[in-house]
Amino acid sequence: MMRIITLFTILIVLLGCKKNVHQVRFKVMAWNILHGANDIPNGIAHAIDIIEAINPDVILMVETYGSGKKIADALGYNFHLIAPEGTALNDKHVNLSIMSKFPFGRRIDTDFPFYLGGREVVIDHQTIRFFSNWFHYLPWNDTPETMGKTTEELLVWERTSGTRYEMIQKVLPELEAYAAETDSIPMVLGGDMNSPSHLDWSENTASVHNNLVVPWYATKILEDIGLTDSYRLLHPNPTTHPGITWDTKGKRDEHRIDYIYFKGPKIKALKSESYKAFLGDTLSIKNQGIPFPSDHGIVVTSFELTK
Repeated sequence: MMRIITLFTILIVLLGCKKNVHQVRFKVMAWNILHGANDIPNGIAHAIDIIEAINPDVILMVETYGSGKKIADALGYNFHLIAPEGTALNDKHVNLSIMSKFPFGRRIDTDFPFYLGGREVVIDHQTIRFFSNWFHYLPWNDTPETMGKTTEELLVWERTSGTRYEMIQKVLPELEAYAAETDSIPMVLGGDMNSPSHLDWSENTASVHNNLVVPWYATKILEDIGLTDSYRLLHPNPTTHPGITWDTKGKRDEHRIDYIYFKGPKIKALKSESYKAFLGDTLSIKNQGIPFPSDHGIVVTSFELTK
């Protein structure tokens, strides 16, 4: 009888512990809004409408260029400009920014704020480090598989034909340092990599890439330091879920080049979506038709935070 009572007591304690696990969900949006969303009439207003329809908790914005504070104020977000402290929040030369419904913690300044910076965000008393990034579009080819290069030659081309590789080398030590601390402080990195993903150029998709399997450095290096591509994690088949965020009307240049990465045992990706329309065309979302002010698609990932 005592053994039964003891086992029953242990079971109650274990069930009680499970119930006490505290979980919070939050939604992250990464979007290059193109020239401050100023390339179509009323572009800023349309960007505001799109963000309001998606309703993210944190926004990792690229090509802010003076519009971010106006967008954040219209929607009631806290706003952080990724620039040296004291920079005017409507500075039209600043690329990156972060918006949050949650309170901000410490600044995360880097030596290269034009293409990487961040801010700590406090979600239910837990600190998460959020980073917004942009890497240069060069080297670029609309259809790399038609360049007549082998896999090895494409990887050499990726590293030597432009500035993206150089940018990554400059900020990689900082990314590695923050990634090494994610057991205690999770991190989320989102933005415009301007590079296709090695996960989309695998054995399973070789038939549509001229039989090439290419471990593109710009995304593979993030995986190597432990970051996870949230969209491809939740949609592992690039054929059924390509997640295209770059496409030009009248051209063949469809690629997934915008991402949300994460790392840390306390956060889990639950759902990820992408949205895309051509610049100036109508984006249909939540029973609304909104003119799209950007040439980049949007990535949105919902996470669960466990304490």
